[in-house]
Amino acid sequence: MEPDGLDAIDGVLAALADPMRRRVLDALAAHGESTATVLAGELPVTRQAVVQHLAVLERVALVASHRAGRERRYTVRPDALSTTARCLLLVAARWDNRLAAIKQLAEAPQPSPPRP
Repeated sequence: MEPDGLDAIDGVLAALADPMRRRVLDALAAHGESTATVLAGELPVTRQAVVQHLAVLERVALVASHRAGRERRYTVRPDALSTTARCLLLVAARWDNRLAAIKQLAEAPQPSPPRP
């Protein structure tokens, strides 16, 4: 994976490390498209906090926004999450291979020590 790609994945993982940010993303996904005001009505945080969380999610390309009159409407962008999930699957596969190799070495018959 390219360094820029790893930086993007690091950003997604850092953004999703916050439980409230995950809740904001889940609520937005349930709506399909929504405003910060509507999302704040469903979450135990202020509208300003939702806007801040959405800004972080937008910086890492997990959400997109556009103006509709006086409102800013948000939608989920699944591409960054899909890319991150694929990367994590590759990491998991590498670890599975390493652990299988260790298991094979540990279970291999050991040669008998030489007799004196």
